[in-house]
Amino acid sequence: MFRGFWRRLFFSIVLLLVIIIAGINYMVNSSTKAQLYSDVDSIPKNKVGLLLGTAKYKDRSRQIINPYYQNRIDAAVALYMAGKIDFIIVSGDNSTTYYNEPALMKEDLIAKGVPANKIVMDNAGFRTLDSILRCRDIFGEDHITIISQEFHNQRALYIANHKNVTAVAFNAADGGSFWDTITREKLARVKMVLDLLFNKQAKYYGAKIEIK
Repeated sequence: MFRGFWRRLFFSIVLLLVIIIAGINYMVNSSTKAQLYSDVDSIPKNKVGLLLGTAKYKDRSRQIINPYYQNRIDAAVALYMAGKIDFIIVSGDNSTTYYNEPALMKEDLIAKGVPANKIVMDNAGFRTLDSILRCRDIFGEDHITIISQEFHNQRALYIANHKNVTAVAFNAADGGSFWDTITREKLARVKMVLDLLFNKQAKYYGAKIEIK
C-alpha cells in the first residue's frame, strides 16, 4: 500500500516538473519570437551589441575551438561590418587570472577587423542575467542587440524584457550540442524564472562606464 503511494507521488512530482519546464520553455520562446533575427540586412541598428561569452575551447589541451564561441565571434563581426552596431560589449567570465572570456573575445574580434576602440570589456558577465543588468546599470545601455545562439538569445531577451531593456537579438550559427540546446538550456530557464521572481542581482556592479 505505502509502496504504491510513494510510487504515485514520485510520478506525480515528475509529471509536474515536466509540465513546469515545458510551460516555461513555451513562455520564453513565444514571448521573444518577434525580437529574433538571423539575417544581417533585416535586423534594426543599435548603438551597442552585447556579445555573450562562452568558453573558447572545447579541448584546451588540443586547442580545439568551441563552435559556439567561434560562431558568436563571426556573428558580431558581421553585424559590425554591416553597420548594424557601433560598439561591441564583450561580456563574460573573468573569475580567475587563468580564465578570461572577454579578453579572448576582444582579441579575436580585433583579429577579424573590429577596431579595439569599438570593443568594451565587461569582465563580470558571469551569467546571462549579470550581462544584461550590467549592460543597463554600468554601461548605461538599455537599447541593445544581443548576440549568441538562438536558444541562448531567447533566454537573454526574456531577461531583458523583464529588466526594462529594449533588445533585439541576432542568432549566431548553432554549435551542434544536444546537451546545450535541449537539456542544459531547459534547466537554465527554470533557474532564470526563479532569479526573476526573487529579483536576483548581478554579482558585481561598480563604477559606471560611458560608451562613446
